[in-house]
Amino acid sequence: MHRVVVDPEVPREVADLLRRNGPLLSRFRTGRVPRDDGGPRVPGALIGVLGGFAVLIPAVLAVLGDSLSFVVPLLAVMIAFCLLILTVVYIARKPSPIDSVERVLYGHARQWRGRFLVLEDFDHGARRLLGRVQRAIDFILNSRINALGMLDSVRNSVMLPAEEWEIARLLTKLSALRVKHRHLARGGRSPEMVAAMAPLERALAASEAAVTARVEALERYAGHVAAAERAFLAQGQIEILRTHLPEYEQLVAEAGASTFSLPEIGYLSDDADMLQRALRESVRSAHEAFRHLDG
Repeated sequence: MHRVVVDPEVPREVADLLRRNGPLLSRFRTGRVPRDDGGPRVPGALIGVLGGFAVLIPAVLAVLGDSLSFVVPLLAVMIAFCLLILTVVYIARKPSPIDSVERVLYGHARQWRGRFLVLEDFDHGARRLLGRVQRAIDFILNSRINALGMLDSVRNSVMLPAEEWEIARLLTKLSALRVKHRHLARGGRSPEMVAAMAPLERALAASEAAVTARVEALERYAGHVAAAERAFLAQGQIEILRTHLPEYEQLVAEAGASTFSLPEIGYLSDDADMLQRALRESVRSAHEAFRHLDG
């Protein structure tokens, strides 16, 4: 599932709201507009009823004169009836929380138009590349070694979303250009047309290759992070085993297991040292990949 891609310059609270509501943003693109509900309104029929009461009450008072024992209850019933109708109308037209969120989202979508991209902005090929980008970035940012600061976690949190936005922006341009290119190609395949379109096709292919190279650079960085993550986890497991090593050595000695070579157990220490070196090398490689990615 692809998430909405948001320009890093958009405020974080707004960006999070946009990312959480991709389907709604897509519907806005098709012309859907939230209900404009500025609060409860009094329908025309109710206005007519209230107007009738306004005319009827003076007439009733004129006829009944001082018969307050009858007028007061009548007025009370009329007022209660009007209040009941107003309450029903208010409840019926009170905006739901969903409507409120939709209106807020719609306002942000209009304000930040062009600063976020939804699934419909990409063609099939672009969607596949975007999925690869987002999987690589998510893996890096959610890795344990990034959380522990073994990578440049601060720069990752800034640079990787910016790289996602830049690649996504290029992919939308590629998507639009591919649609236009296919439309132009349908105009005919005469030798003259083929010759005229050849440079355009080469330019399109070169642009696609350049964007794909950026995606692959991100994936290489994620691959180095994955190697460092595996070395880190394995090192932790080996360290746990090493804490129990004296128990095994003591048991072998007490049992007189002369056929078992004590140094054989020592492989744990060797493996731990090897994993430590592998971890340092993996982290170093990840940093180099990051610098290459950063240009």
